[in-house]
Amino acid sequence: MNVIELELWKPSGKDSRKLEYAGQPVAQEVFEELKYRLEGMGYLPDEYFLMDSHWENGREIPKGADIFCTTDYGGEGVYLDVYLKWYDENQTKSITRSFITGKTLGENGNDLDRMFLISSAITKAFHGDHATHARYMKIGGVEDDTGGAVVHLSQQEEKVIIKALVEQRERQEQAMSQTEQLLRRMTGSITEYVNTVGMRPLWMSDYDKAILAIQDGEMSVFQELCPKVLAEHTDDLLIAAAGRPGEVGRRMMALVLANDVRFSEDVYRAACQKAVDIADADRVRLLLTAVDHYVPELSPSFHGEMASYAHTDHRFIATEIIKHCSEAQIAAAPPRLLEQFAADHDHRTLSALVEKGISGGSSAWRALHMLTYEGRDSWIAEELLKKRMWVETDDYGALHACVQNDAVDVCKLLLDGGIDFDVYQQWAKNHPCDGHEKTMQALEDHWSGIQAGIAHAPAQENGGMTFG
Repeated sequence: MNVIELELWKPSGKDSRKLEYAGQPVAQEVFEELKYRLEGMGYLPDEYFLMDSHWENGREIPKGADIFCTTDYGGEGVYLDVYLKWYDENQTKSITRSFITGKTLGENGNDLDRMFLISSAITKAFHGDHATHARYMKIGGVEDDTGGAVVHLSQQEEKVIIKALVEQRERQEQAMSQTEQLLRRMTGSITEYVNTVGMRPLWMSDYDKAILAIQDGEMSVFQELCPKVLAEHTDDLLIAAAGRPGEVGRRMMALVLANDVRFSEDVYRAACQKAVDIADADRVRLLLTAVDHYVPELSPSFHGEMASYAHTDHRFIATEIIKHCSEAQIAAAPPRLLEQFAADHDHRTLSALVEKGISGGSSAWRALHMLTYEGRDSWIAEELLKKRMWVETDDYGALHACVQNDAVDVCKLLLDGGIDFDVYQQWAKNHPCDGHEKTMQALEDHWSGIQAGIAHAPAQENGGMTFG
């Protein structure tokens, strides 16, 4: 596979044979590509492999950054730390910051050996596996590798090899996943192995090879196989390509979409979720921009559902989706979307949701509770209700939540918006709320003022008939 680049390059507009600098990649995308490759080789540390929170929310890799790893025993288990190192803008101060941390459950010598090999795999992913770095040219080319591959096998992987040697079988369907991981680890990719050895297993169909090409990032192989299998396996190819990190994954997904096919909403949703899972905001935006074309009968709530899904682990993608949604799409969004951002106390996004017409629905009381609890962000709730009444006028649970938090001003806005305080008081008899007598008295006084204002309002005339 190609190395993972820490800088973006594109063909020059003046000379297509040359490349020009095109910016920095998003750190989350670099992490997802590395994680995908390690997982494909069976090299993910068995307890966790996590990106430092500093690099979340679309933060880019610093220009000129390089990567290095450290491995050592910790308090429990063995730890692998991946760092980024770069110079400040004046090129005078070196900056080193943690990028990724991995941990394995075991803590013996074999576990340490395996983590060092994972560290080696990470280094190769960014620097290649040649003796000469790709940035430099060596006279006579790169020397041949004179040694064999160093492969550390877990006990389960050893059993896979032993079973293969003993049984001498072509088909090992139950062990196929680990067999693929071992082939990637030893040869770089399964497709490269097949090309090198010249072996075409009879059981491997063109569809199998296309999926493996996606996993291995072999664009040329996928371009050759895609037309052959697209008609029967369009859905699977879209989902697999959408979840393949990196630029090669984007190109593979674009190749599938270029055939102007149509998908069910469930399939397209799965593809969008895969793109969210690898934190590729551009890919998510592309899929959502084109969804009306590729999904003939799309649910009005689709965009809102994707924003809600993205919020769980990739909130910056959720905010980007909301930013590009129309008022109709937000109006149809699930109410839990408002609740999710209320939990974040994100005033800007909450304002955008309310302005675009979202309904609080069944989530209104929880959203108001989180905003008014201990009076921390009651001002946000007040501003949102002043912009637009997004709480149903018969949602007495929403008013009750604000009464329990003694958010008097918010309660008054709910009454101004149409919630009937007399009906609420009857409803509240079955929902005790002791200890808030001052709040209830303030609301009774406010309600009396509203009723008095209605009583003294001038009658409205319409075609000779009087309303008032």
